[in-house]
Amino acid sequence: MLPQSLLCGVSDVFTMVGLQELFYDQMPDELRSIGAEAYLSTFGIGSFLSKDISMSQTSPLLGDIGGGGGAAPAPTGWRSSIYIIGAEVTERCTYVGIVGNLVTYLTTVLHESTATAVKNVNIFTGTSTMVPLFGAFIADSYLGRYHTILFASLIYILGLAAMTLTTAMVKSQLQESLFFISLYIVVIGQGGYKPCVQVFGADQFDESSEEERRTKNSFFNWWYFGQCSGAIAAMLIVYYLQDNMGWTIGFGILAIVMSLGLLLFLLGQRLYRRQAPSGSPLTNVAQALVAVARKLQLPSTIDDSGQTLENGWFHTRMDPRRLLPLSNYFRFLDKASTTDEIEWRLRSETQVEEVKLVLRLVPIWFSCLMYAVVIAQASTYFTKQSSTMDRKILSSFIVPSASLQLAISVSSIVTLPIYDRVIVPITRRITGTPSGLRMLQRTGVGMFLSIFMMVVAALVERRRLQVARELELVDLPDEIIPLSVLWMLPQYIIYGVSDVFISVGLQEFFYDQMPVEKRSIGAAAYQSIFGIGSFLSSGIISIVERINPGWLVDNLNQAHLDYYYWLLAGLSTLWFGLFLYLAKLYRYK
Repeated sequence: MLPQSLLCGVSDVFTMVGLQELFYDQMPDELRSIGAEAYLSTFGIGSFLSKDISMSQTSPLLGDIGGGGGAAPAPTGWRSSIYIIGAEVTERCTYVGIVGNLVTYLTTVLHESTATAVKNVNIFTGTSTMVPLFGAFIADSYLGRYHTILFASLIYILGLAAMTLTTAMVKSQLQESLFFISLYIVVIGQGGYKPCVQVFGADQFDESSEEERRTKNSFFNWWYFGQCSGAIAAMLIVYYLQDNMGWTIGFGILAIVMSLGLLLFLLGQRLYRRQAPSGSPLTNVAQALVAVARKLQLPSTIDDSGQTLENGWFHTRMDPRRLLPLSNYFRFLDKASTTDEIEWRLRSETQVEEVKLVLRLVPIWFSCLMYAVVIAQASTYFTKQSSTMDRKILSSFIVPSASLQLAISVSSIVTLPIYDRVIVPITRRITGTPSGLRMLQRTGVGMFLSIFMMVVAALVERRRLQVARELELVDLPDEIIPLSVLWMLPQYIIYGVSDVFISVGLQEFFYDQMPVEKRSIGAAAYQSIFGIGSFLSSGIISIVERINPGWLVDNLNQAHLDYYYWLLAGLSTLWFGLFLYLAKLYRYK
């Protein structure tokens, strides 16, 4: 191979020097920076073209490379997934950098009332976690996960850049409107990014390999570790910049961070294992339900013993790894596979079983909604509450109120290795399960801790109000209550510990229990819990404002956030009871 390398070097002397001189000499003086960028872009576009050519599955020239019949050689899971985890770190930093301090921007810059700002933040977070359902549809039906992540990242960056520009404008109705438009451009970008990126990372592990299947369990823990790391970066750096150097710099740095994440994601493109779009899972579900409705009068092709001609296993032309055994629940759906020739009347048995798997996740999904309502308080009322307290540390440094959320990520990172190294071995001996706690058991522990968090939050708020009354500060909303903000640390720490249990547990649950072809929908379903939870939080606030308007007035010294927190603790307890009942009935696939 030495001659070709030597020829490459000789050609480089002519081509690179010639191109640099051309783009410098032939550009106008004022545009020579553009000339330099144009020269560099030659190699950037060339790299993308090279990637597309090398990844082509129809090229006869490359068809036998790696023995894959045109497919790229399958890498080991960690070699490729590390780039995806790195990209997630930057996205999490970006998202937390927006949502964690958004209530402060809305109340101090746009001068919204506290309740209105909280509802706007909840609507933003709710929408940003519901749009992924549409993003998952696009990925599974048309673009595939890789290209959806790529295009969504570009939209994400565009929204961040626009949001940064609006903060530099003079305060006006136009500026406010453009800010919210750019904010929801970010939502669109995140809607394509979030349902695909984690699933794409997990897809890098070959389920046919015993070794990679084992290491994939660690992937979800490291994924969560990456999310916490990104959140910590936002809380330590971004919030400080926003509070002390202005919102233009604070939001601008987020656009840069997200751009770096996209670059990191592209660095691993040659290693990625990609799956072609396989059709919309939502369409498959709809087709099965329509098929059942049209065949209610037809006799079932499955006998009373629950056996088919294939002895309980469905015979299809699909990948054998996707064959599913006949289940005894939702038996009415079996009629969708009764022989027929019309597309929306005939479903294969395996497709029907996949629809059953999706439908039986709905009760668990519903029972987790109240947890999402509870944690929505951390970036809204917790932040406003802390802004009224003494935030001085080491006599001079004032902690940004949103930076208290740092305790969530730090406690999560500390808890995660304790869980892996201490809790898992102990519970493994008790339960006999390799993972120690099963996915729903882990989720239940997190839900219980979230109730405890709201109890602690209510007690701390009662103490804050007591100090305000004792010092006659009730009617002085701009005065700082001489009560250290460190009083709020326990509720943030409990949140972080609970998140280790419930977030990782639910992510793994919705990935593992979903049919293989519907795992993007599983990721979107997990995200939608927090979306619906945010909308429910706004709804609860509206109801409380109507029934007891004194609880949530702008002057928090006159309000009764403690009563509101007790209400959430009570509702969480009811929902937790529902979760325990449903989890006991659930049977893993």
